[in-house]
Amino acid sequence: MSNLRAYQEQAGDRSQQLRETMITSHLPLVRYLVNRFAAQLPSHLDTQDLASAAVIGLIHAADRFDPERGVQFKTFAEQHIRGAILDELRANDSLSRTMRDKCKMVEREMHQQEHILGRNPTGQEMAEALQISLDDYYSLMEDIHEYSFISIDDSWDDDEGHPLSLADILGDEEEKSPQNLAIAGQTAKAIGNAIDGLPEKERLAVTLYYYEEMNLKEIGVVLALTESRICQILSQAMIRLKAKMKAFRP
Repeated sequence: MSNLRAYQEQAGDRSQQLRETMITSHLPLVRYLVNRFAAQLPSHLDTQDLASAAVIGLIHAADRFDPERGVQFKTFAEQHIRGAILDELRANDSLSRTMRDKCKMVEREMHQQEHILGRNPTGQEMAEALQISLDDYYSLMEDIHEYSFISIDDSWDDDEGHPLSLADILGDEEEKSPQNLAIAGQTAKAIGNAIDGLPEKERLAVTLYYYEEMNLKEIGVVLALTESRICQILSQAMIRLKAKMKAFRP
């Protein structure tokens, strides 16, 4: 009995050491994901709160990871970290119901104008449809940027309820889990068509953001536009894509 107990204690120690190694070695991933989210969110949100939630997500991933499933821990951890960050954002959601209603109104009007015109409506056409000035429309795009960003990054859930985002689908093939690969196989054509159908600047903004992982300032340099204008363009693109993605489920 003493030998068995000693073996169990040694196995437990090794398991605990492995868990701690997985956590500490993936803390840079936590920082990367927190910074990626924080770069798109209002300055009044506490990045430390996001970081704390992200670390908890990493710990949960380490506790639940099963190497027998054939998924890399980095991929598994990223899903849990992303989900924890989104949960924290939802718990501290600063968007008023009025702003949510405005966002939904823009989505509905965008869809209706696409149906009427048979193409993507311009900003001017959207402003006229909403009966506001073009400046007010672009200001509205900036106001709802946070909501459109979070929503597009929380588009689907996998079989275990973990969020799968547009970034997951558009990301590096080597970093995708089997669940992501299966979903990507079903949705790649629909997503590709939706992105290809965006106006040129919106398509470039989405591509640079998700493929090249540039922030708004860097995209602005590439497109020779202000950071504020890139925010407006990306928000409008997200609203278009979100409306198209609602009509499609893998």
